[in-house]
Amino acid sequence: MPLKYVPALALAAAMSSGAAKANDSIAELGAGGVLLARTDAVELAREQLFLSAERVTVDYVFVNRTGSDVETVVAFPMPVVSMGYDTMPPVVSPEDNNFMDFSVVHDGAPITPELDQRAMALGIDVTRDLEARNVPLMPLSNAAWKALEKLDDGLTSDWVARGIVSLQEWDEGGGMQAHRLPRWELASTFWWRSTFPAGGEVAVSHRYTPAVGASAGVFFINPDGSRNEVYNDYAARYCIDDSFEQAVAKAVKSGVYFTEKRIDYVLTSGGNWASGLIGDFRMTIDKGDPGNLVSFCGTGVKKTAPTQFQMSATDFYPEKDIHILILERLQQ
Repeated sequence: MPLKYVPALALAAAMSSGAAKANDSIAELGAGGVLLARTDAVELAREQLFLSAERVTVDYVFVNRTGSDVETVVAFPMPVVSMGYDTMPPVVSPEDNNFMDFSVVHDGAPITPELDQRAMALGIDVTRDLEARNVPLMPLSNAAWKALEKLDDGLTSDWVARGIVSLQEWDEGGGMQAHRLPRWELASTFWWRSTFPAGGEVAVSHRYTPAVGASAGVFFINPDGSRNEVYNDYAARYCIDDSFEQAVAKAVKSGVYFTEKRIDYVLTSGGNWASGLIGDFRMTIDKGDPGNLVSFCGTGVKKTAPTQFQMSATDFYPEKDIHILILERLQQ
């Protein structure tokens, strides 16, 4: 049975700024950190966050300052996944329920978390409908597509009307045929029970492979170095400044070819701990290669290594999510 008091899923496919997407574009999916069932007894004393296109690691230290042990549920919501109409979702392992290779360690000991999954169509839970027909819940999996092809016409018509599937025709060599496409969304949450001892500290670490958005070329700067119609969206989302814009424009005009990488981290979904503040917050962003360009929003950001940038804060209250734009130079 799924826990009714696991925090609500509040993650969705990101990059909804309205920027036009090419057919070879991959829309990033924003994930975040762990959530606690609401408690005023446990504080988040420290959080160290590392973000790159290859991996995300988060190290927490929670403190229970009360005189009693606190047992609560800790949850990690995965991004909501669906089959896009004009983009390719960036899921590396769609046949695996743990499609982001999530792992968690509690006070140095690995944990095997529980998994709660819900399939939704038009805001209605259709999990049991899919399970009753042996249709895997992951809409991007080959297994789900194969199972849909076995549905009879009557059930297919019903599911089309309910927004669970859609029909699309294409030719696979034997003439035009209608194929059933999954249109439900899958919400997945890993969760586990943790005990925070009275007056003690608990270290929790988790890591996963981010669902990185990608596009060939640069979307916000024209080949002649001028701004295009989506520049303002990019500038607001990634805090593009004059030096970054000038570096990109100069490179593009000289014939340098880039690939965009976009990373989202949902920082605002937490705050269920006492005070909602993070006592000592440190975020490190790695752009991957010294020749890459990176832009993101942050206060007091310092370059700490050839590819790394760090932001630190005390009694930090997360008001905004993190959006990172990395421009990778195409090696010629």
